[in-house]
Amino acid sequence: MIAMSSDDTLTLKEKSVLVVNLSGSITECATDNPFNSMIGGAEGQQGLDDIVGAIDKASESKEVAAIYIEAGLLSADYASLQEIRQALQRAKAKRKLIVSYAKEYTQGAYYVCSVADKVWINPEGLLDLHGLAAQPMYLKDLMEKFGVKMKVVKVGRFKSATEQYTEERMSDENRLQVTRYINGIWDTVTEEISTARGISKTEINRCADELAALQSTDYLLRHKLVDKTLYAEDVKTEIKKLLKADSKKELEQVSCSTLNRSNIGKKNSEKKIAIYYCEGTIVRAKEAATITGDAGIVSPQMVKDLEELANDDDVKAVVIRINSGGGDAFAAEEIWHAMKTLSGRKPVVVSMGGMAASGAYYISCAATHIMAQPTTLTGSIGIFGAFPDMSELITKKLGVRFDNVKTNAHSDFNMIQTARPFNAEEEEMLQQYINRGYELFCKRVAEGRKLSADSVKAIAEGRVWLGTDAVKIGLVDGLGGIKVAIAKAAQLAKTSDYETVTYPTAPDWLEQLTETVGSGGNNLDEQLRTTLGTLYEPFVMIRNMERQSPVQARCPVILGREM
Repeated sequence: MIAMSSDDTLTLKEKSVLVVNLSGSITECATDNPFNSMIGGAEGQQGLDDIVGAIDKASESKEVAAIYIEAGLLSADYASLQEIRQALQRAKAKRKLIVSYAKEYTQGAYYVCSVADKVWINPEGLLDLHGLAAQPMYLKDLMEKFGVKMKVVKVGRFKSATEQYTEERMSDENRLQVTRYINGIWDTVTEEISTARGISKTEINRCADELAALQSTDYLLRHKLVDKTLYAEDVKTEIKKLLKADSKKELEQVSCSTLNRSNIGKKNSEKKIAIYYCEGTIVRAKEAATITGDAGIVSPQMVKDLEELANDDDVKAVVIRINSGGGDAFAAEEIWHAMKTLSGRKPVVVSMGGMAASGAYYISCAATHIMAQPTTLTGSIGIFGAFPDMSELITKKLGVRFDNVKTNAHSDFNMIQTARPFNAEEEEMLQQYINRGYELFCKRVAEGRKLSADSVKAIAEGRVWLGTDAVKIGLVDGLGGIKVAIAKAAQLAKTSDYETVTYPTAPDWLEQLTETVGSGGNNLDEQLRTTLGTLYEPFVMIRNMERQSPVQARCPVILGREM
């Protein structure tokens, strides 16, 4: 493989090569935390902004002649993969040579690398192409073994996040929406691979049906999925030939992080366009974000950040980059209010990643303009309450007994039932409570998108929409990645003279150290993910039952990150 220098100084020479490591986990905006590796934390996490930013800088550099993609085991959603692929297409338009190599291409990595001028593979390598599948997990029987039931109150026929608690299989409505969006994503993937490789979509699907990963590299060559087989040590020589570079000289290489530190394409201006990254579950407190095992969108912090952006006169527009399936309904309402205030003072453009659904769509609908990728999952306008009933566990399995003295009819009412289930009157009041939340959600969308209440309810019901469909029904204004969103923000701000600044700002070393070694940190969570595998999600759900808000605007992640 091509080795990278650890030298941070950048001296670009003629016919330099940008090396993109397309492996590991990709998040929207990764923060470099040096303490993770010291205590055995998760490694291999990259920021989408870092990869795309470096590719765009390479496109603008006269010295960078080629982009070399070294692919490996990759975990990312298809909207993120599409973002990288679009950046590579921009580089091709600037006549940059693009080459990829791998010992094994995961399906997601191959989707990105198919855009390359040359796709190479190890003679004994593999290329995974198998299509998409959704395999939701149902926990009702598992919970019953512990004596736990979930009392679910919801609005929306398609609001399927609660099915894991109450059903044994997909509802007809959920099967309909999931079928639509996985077929839509796969159609986009096969269409783009077909165009890049000159292979028909029928042939690509045939290769997927024949499990290309189990076929020989001769099969891959015969079906034009790759261009050549070669060993890693021959990659440099082949790239030199393509660049017509001196075979006796070392190939000049630059990493994404090094190129991003350069001044290539950098603008200095008093006018700023802020890019605010938010990813993960929407919660009210940071502790809850740690529990859920993702980055977390913490409402008090985001509200504070948006207020600062609203009051910063140098910031002329804001791009909110969001990748989230929603979360706490009240936290989403708090952020919506801050977004509404911000968009009243300056243009706000939402750029949706792999998912911006339910509570994440709730906060997005206050923006001036909304952009999504064709493969983005969005909408899911609905709300539910999932209330744990542990009374059987406590009273029957553990043998705990309760007595009761109360002043009012519902003095012993508790959102988490330990002594008794809800009675019929309480269930009716809970349903009315959830109904009010749904009406408010629909009202927010109608106001933000300038739609009638009836038209919103016609496309609501908790239904998840693909980005391509969301444009047609008015939930999204246009299709494109974050670069397109930034350009739209500049247009709305009526400025061409601007520089971009990233928010939230990276924590200092002390904050990183405190977060890394603090109780309940993400390193332990990553170890649990590795140890428990598919059992991780039900374990976390049971562990967190008493800690999370029972009322959620959340979309289930049925289609996982592509490997």
